[in-house]
Amino acid sequence: MLLDVDELQEFYGTPLGQTVRRLLAHRIRARWRGLQQSTLVGLGYASPYLGAFRGEVRRLGALMPDSQGAARWPREGASHTVLVDDDRLPLADGSVDRLLVVHCLEVAEHTRHLLREMWRVLAPEGRVILVVPNRRGVWARLDNTPFGQGRPYSRRQLDHLLTAAMFSPLDWGGALYFPPIGRRMLLRSATAWERVGEGVSPAFCGVLIVEASKELVAPIGKPMKVRALRKPVLQHLGARRDGSPRD
Repeated sequence: MLLDVDELQEFYGTPLGQTVRRLLAHRIRARWRGLQQSTLVGLGYASPYLGAFRGEVRRLGALMPDSQGAARWPREGASHTVLVDDDRLPLADGSVDRLLVVHCLEVAEHTRHLLREMWRVLAPEGRVILVVPNRRGVWARLDNTPFGQGRPYSRRQLDHLLTAAMFSPLDWGGALYFPPIGRRMLLRSATAWERVGEGVSPAFCGVLIVEASKELVAPIGKPMKVRALRKPVLQHLGARRDGSPRD
């Protein structure tokens, strides 16, 4: 089942969605700090997790697949959202320093093509973080959240997929150890669930979080044609609030 942007927005507007956003944003932010002068791009529906980087990175943008639909982000000021083909990203080779992929890989129609595009746009020293549903977790078994849609992955499956696409996994983690139930009493104890779950049953997290680097080996095969735009997409992505110029 494909994710719809309206359903994603609705989920993140609920108490359960807000708790998920808080917990995952903390995990992501802990991995990426000190990104001044960097270009950070979210792919899929990563906008709930991009706000923490505003005012720090030089360029910040959200690429949303046309199968999902796009929503304006941020709500105030210039929009940093670009609607893109699911497996053809209108970005120059090596133009992205950090790529955050959320609500994307598990619903992609052409997974290998998407990973190849991610490899192409990532800078030689760039990093990518992927958040995907865990096959062994409860969240992948229930369809009342976006993490219950698409194809969940085991760590072994995801590791094989990334390695085949010329990425080197650097750091593995998990999140969402509490059940996907929106009861306020449960949500108030979500942080405690995370601490206990990470120590007692890390294999049964709701989502896998992996950070990977780009292998500096040229891909084999014919290059994909990318749709030409009237102006470079990176000119559309937002600059820092201090007014730093866009190159």
